Parts: sequence; structure tokens; C-alpha cells
Amino acid sequence: MRRNWTDFLLLVMGLSFWPAELRAEKYWMYIGTYTGGQSRGIYKVDVDTGTPKLGDVELVAEVRNPSFLALHPTGRFLYAVGELQEFAGKRVGAVSAFAIEAGTGRLRLLNQQSSGGAGPCHLLVDATGRWVLVANYSGGTTAVLPISQDGSVGAPVSVKTHQGRSVHPTRQREPHPHQVWIADGTNLVLVPDLGTDQVVLYRLDGQTGQLAAADPPAVSVPPGSGPRHLAYAPGNQFLFVLNELTATVSVFRCKDAVPVELVETVSALPADFKGENTAAEIVVHPSGRWVFTSNRGHDSIAIFAFDQARGQLRLQGHAPSGGRTPRNFAVDPSGRWLFSANQNSDLIVVYRIDNERGRLESTGLSLQVGAPVCIVFQPMF
Repeated sequence: MRRNWTDFLLLVMGLSFWPAELRAEKYWMYIGTYTGGQSRGIYKVDVDTGTPKLGDVELVAEVRNPSFLALHPTGRFLYAVGELQEFAGKRVGAVSAFAIEAGTGRLRLLNQQSSGGAGPCHLLVDATGRWVLVANYSGGTTAVLPISQDGSVGAPVSVKTHQGRSVHPTRQREPHPHQVWIADGTNLVLVPDLGTDQVVLYRLDGQTGQLAAADPPAVSVPPGSGPRHLAYAPGNQFLFVLNELTATVSVFRCKDAVPVELVETVSALPADFKGENTAAEIVVHPSGRWVFTSNRGHDSIAIFAFDQARGQLRLQGHAPSGGRTPRNFAVDPSGRWLFSANQNSDLIVVYRIDNERGRLESTGLSLQVGAPVCIVFQPMF
């Protein structure tokens, strides 16, 4: 079994180096949601990215508040947070492990475990497929869970409690880890903490799953910004940190993927916008030329051009998100389409990406899904 996993992992990693015309075009698109209302769990849509062509929306797992999803590097398993304040009688959330059924993409529940803190809002599987890392927003912790060879998850082996606060009177009274990320090709773990205005940095021990403070242990964004999500430019030379409370992007210059210098912080809103707004998601286009962020309130996708030589972002304009409260969006693996998930409209809208100018063009395609929060793509097998 171990040998099969390794062979498949090498195949999946190799896909990113194939010419575009040889890459897979048929994917299962999994959608994480908030349950209640129009949603009952995790949904799946068959997507042909060559057209694009969308299949029917199918419920593939009934589970509470599977707001964010992560795929195993073999493509055989999917993991979801259960964004809960209580699980199994304790003040923690949950992590659910699923096996992906070959041929159909349907999900089979393997097991559930504590997330190591309340209100888990994001998770990630490391490149070896041995560990799930979780950001627990309400609990103020970052946790690591082991993955067995059958894809199931064990109880947390490492739980780190964040410390501190910042200047916002209601949103920053305590730590709020909002995402967990690992820089490609490294063991550097980055956790943007909305409550402390820091990106907390750890090193992951790939053998034991333990987290240890990195050097430096954190970097800061301007006070009151509220860092939420982050993304690297290709090559890990620059890091973009999306700040929820101010709807800005802080750009850091990096050395060996470690952020070492804050280059600039730029707004993702029009200069004349006066309404209430919070930022939600950030995605770097595979070409590295464009950076997209979402605005909830302005209900738009902001489009930035990135000058890699100078490490500077330039706001190019905005496209309507296609609904209300774009909590999440995703660029498909081909880099041709952007899927905008509008939480409060129960709607996912598809745009064509003009890679020469970065513009988003309407395709007229949309999907009705209750409270969509997260989108991930898995090549069909």
C-alpha cells in the first residue's frame, strides 16, 4: 500500500510540470459549505475545464459545517473541518476524513477526530500525506493530526496555543488563527492570526508531527489589519497576506520562503468606496502575473497585477462577484476559469480569466449550492 501511495504522489506532483495540453481537464470540484438553510454537507460537481462544462450538483457527504476542505496528495482522500464550538462533549471542533470513490468521486466517511480547538476554519495536508494541520479560530490554536495509511486521522499530536491581541475593540481581543499553510518544498508553517496582527511561523517535524517556533517566530502587519489568508508568488520569493479588517494586501519579501521584509500594504477597494467591507480570500494565478482577492460588502473580486522584479502590486480593477458575500473563490488548475463562491446568495459563478490583461469575463455559468465556503479540484480517476 505504501508503494502505491508513493507512485501516485509522484504522478500527481508531476502534473504541474506537464505542458498545458497534456494536463487533466476533467475534475471533481468539491464544495465545502455551512449547513442549515439550503446545505446539508459537502457537494460535488463534475467539471470539464476545457469548455468549461459543469455537471449536476451532488451531495456526497452529510456532515455539519464542513466549511473548508483539503485533499490528500495521492488524491484518494479528502479532509474537512467541522466548524463547531463543541464536538464529542468537548469545546472543540472536528476534522472528518473521507475516502474518495474511484470512478464516481463520491465520499465515504472514514472517521472524525477533535480539531484541537474550537471553531476550526481551515486545514491543510502536508506534502508527504502524513499530517493534517488545522487552524482553530475560536480556540486560538494550531493543531497537527496524524494520517494513517487507510486515510483516517488520529487525535492531535501537537497543539500550539497562540498569544496576544491587537487594537480592534471587538475582533482582536484574543488570538484567532485563520489559515494554516506550508511553503512549498519546506517545513515552514505559516498561520495568519487575525486577532494578533501577526503571521505566526512554525517548523513542522515531518517524523513526529511536532510544531516548533521558527526563526523569527512571527512577522507583523499594520495594527488593526486582521490577517486572514495568505499566498506565495511562484518561487516563494514574495508572500501576499490578505488582511480581513482593512481589505488590504501586505507584501513581504522572503528569504528561503521566510518573510523578512514588509515591502508595502495596498488596498483592495476602490478609492471612493465608503461602505462596510471585509476581505475573505486571496489567490495567485498560476502564471504569477495576477493576484485576486475577494471583498464582502463591495461584493467584488479585486484584480492586481504583480511586478515580480519590484515586488509590487498594482490594483487593476474589480469584477462583480456575481452574488452576495464572496467568502471564497478558486482558480481552476488550468488557470483559465475563476469560480466565485457567494455564501449569502447560495451561488457559485464562473468567470473566464483573460491572462493577458487579468480581466474576469462572464461565462453565463453558475451553480446553486447552499452557503458555499470552499472549492477544491481533484483530477478524476
